Amino acid sequence: MHDNSEHLASYADLLAEGLAGTWTSSCHPPADKDDLAELADRIWDLDLVAESLATHPLRQAAVLTRTDGAQLAVLDRHDGRSGFLVAALAPRGLPDEAYGNVREPDGIAVTDNPFLSAEQVAADLLVRYDTALAQARHNAIGGVQPSQPDRVVMTWQPDGSIATAPVGDTAGAVLVANGFLQDEQSDIYRLNGDDTAAQALAVREIGPQLDALGIGISLRHPATRTAPGTAPPSPAGTLGQVSRAR
Repeated sequence: MHDNSEHLASYADLLAEGLAGTWTSSCHPPADKDDLAELADRIWDLDLVAESLATHPLRQAAVLTRTDGAQLAVLDRHDGRSGFLVAALAPRGLPDEAYGNVREPDGIAVTDNPFLSAEQVAADLLVRYDTALAQARHNAIGGVQPSQPDRVVMTWQPDGSIATAPVGDTAGAVLVANGFLQDEQSDIYRLNGDDTAAQALAVREIGPQLDALGIGISLRHPATRTAPGTAPPSPAGTLGQVSRAR
């Protein structure tokens, strides 16, 4: 395939400038194989773009990123027509169940004129994308018990991970220091459950650290889940009584 990544990058820069809000653009040429594979997996489309990728694997792409984390991918067309394809990218870090009953914001074909294309994207794709993003983020947060300024509530998830939405950067910093990963788009922190012993140890370490800051911690279980044998005991003064609210 001919490498026209410079043309693609220039087009993406101008497209970003034409969209409302603050957008930045980055280009992934054919050499960025790992990044391109990750992008292909995140294309949020079951129509035009999905059909194109089924017959022409992603060889290069540009990514537009908005300040709130929303992202669009600009791809080459392979149907002999001029212009590009613009597709929404699904957020990183959201669980699969967050996408339940959310309609895919299928991508669109745009012209060679980036300023006209910006109008197409704003009037069509972005409207549907913002709606889908809001629904997916709402679904993701819906499975996490709300925290309070003085108490972090952690909830077991069906995949074995622990999720929480702490209030304030202080608690968040303690969670990250002990292995939680923050999804900046949903503001949910997750602790992987692949190694349950390491997971239990992390929660034991977090309890006293938050307690020293005047922040309590509660660990909750869904109604259909029983606590694994490695679940940490409740340190006095830090872990509250387990509640089976879900």
